[in-house]
Amino acid sequence: MVGTPRREVRPWLARDHAGYDEGTAPHRLLMTATAAVPLVLKMVDSPHRPPAFAVGAHDSYREFHGACAPSYLEVRLAPLGAYTLLGLPLHELTGQLVDLVDLFGAAGAGVAERIRDAPSWDRRFAVMDEFLLRRMADGPRPAPEVVRAWQRIGETAGAVPIGQLADDVGWSHRHLIAMFKRQIGVAPRTAARIVRFERVLGRLDRRLPVRWGALATDLGYADQAHLIRDFRSFTGTTPTAFSAEVGSARDGPRLSRP
Repeated sequence: MVGTPRREVRPWLARDHAGYDEGTAPHRLLMTATAAVPLVLKMVDSPHRPPAFAVGAHDSYREFHGACAPSYLEVRLAPLGAYTLLGLPLHELTGQLVDLVDLFGAAGAGVAERIRDAPSWDRRFAVMDEFLLRRMADGPRPAPEVVRAWQRIGETAGAVPIGQLADDVGWSHRHLIAMFKRQIGVAPRTAARIVRFERVLGRLDRRLPVRWGALATDLGYADQAHLIRDFRSFTGTTPTAFSAEVGSARDGPRLSRP
């Protein structure tokens, strides 16, 4: 089930809301490297992981052992949205899985309970949007320089040199790295690699035969070997094997990824 977020919430998200039940929940929980921050709220509890939790940005793949739950809601926050919503330096969350109660206190437990009690997916998504809007109204705003640097990385698919980014925003190289990690969760160079890798994933979603050498050149990799190294680092497998698994997942829910 896909939920369309409210217009006011959409800029803070990496993708639309998602709801899973027994028929659609992934069989394999693999999270590729990402700068996004997922929030997961279980409709039915399970022995693995807290009833509601967040996963910080990470620069390598992560495979979760044990099914999440028969049914759960997932919101994927864009990095700048996560900084405002969570109200803490994102590098403190990098690579971590954190209980929503530890992040939000009673408000975290409250939103999880209200979502569980909601009678439909549409209402669950609406409750989530209301919670996000309340949190974001009072959350810290990222520095304009960090916003600009993140936008430039996206515009260039990660090809912009970090020194050029620092010059563009008027900061020293060191200060840019420190502020970027604080408000995005990873360093600029890592973010650029992840953005470029996600462009590769976007090409896989087109259901077309993939010419890996041409794709590597098109997206700014030094060569096909460079693309394969990043792919292994970010997914734990080769591009061909991952592409085959994504294709198989179209016939049934087997793989969870950004």
